Amino acid sequence: MGRTRELRVNCGKRLAVEVGGRGYARIPIKTHVITAADDIVDVVQRYAGPLLHSEDMLVISEKVVSIAQQRAYPISQIKPSWLARVLAEFVYKSPYGIGLGSPWTMELAIREAGPLRVVAAAAVAGVAKVFGARGVFYRVCGADVAAIDGPCDYTLPPYNRYAILGPSKPNDVAQSISEATGVPVAVVDANDLGVAVLGVSAGCPERAFLAEALADNPLGQSCEQTPIGIVRPARYVPVRGGAVTLRRSSGSWRRC
Repeated sequence: MGRTRELRVNCGKRLAVEVGGRGYARIPIKTHVITAADDIVDVVQRYAGPLLHSEDMLVISEKVVSIAQQRAYPISQIKPSWLARVLAEFVYKSPYGIGLGSPWTMELAIREAGPLRVVAAAAVAGVAKVFGARGVFYRVCGADVAAIDGPCDYTLPPYNRYAILGPSKPNDVAQSISEATGVPVAVVDANDLGVAVLGVSAGCPERAFLAEALADNPLGQSCEQTPIGIVRPARYVPVRGGAVTLRRSSGSWRRC
């Protein structure tokens, strides 16, 4: 491990952040377009393995874990029920992800959580909305439903026409990848609104640390094609365009 390769920061993203008084580089790793034919452990070993240092940790997008687990479905194969169509109309449409705001993803939610729970969540969320509270529906339905993602124009094809369940047993997935790579691993659901840590291996930092370190979504969520990231306590990291030293400046970390 530890072989040097040119590293790139995603457009519009910072290389480093400060968490708990220390600087951390977030290094996105580009892969091929992952499909149901892939083994996610093999994918991570192939692309991230040669770059890893002993002090690193890995973060993996929950979406590619789900895809490799065959939990992604073309919307052409999903037949939304009348209930899914009705409930989807009342879901807040975020610019950062469709969530359950489509009949296809709502149908998956109904199958995953059951119609009674989904209807109850919708009723509670309707009352909460009167008082300005958002996200109640997802909290009532649970993390499995909250992790469902759907078709968006900005999503990397062909998954811009897919609905995707959250990963199965994300803690086990994280542990398997950790044992194969020798570093701690977290499976995360990150977008430009926030970060949810779905699964962690042994030796992972606290979830609050991960949420803060990834708060600006350094892996991106559209055409970047970087579903794997290395989080590295660092002062010196080679990236495209030359070496980068991390120095504190005006309370933040900058490239110099």
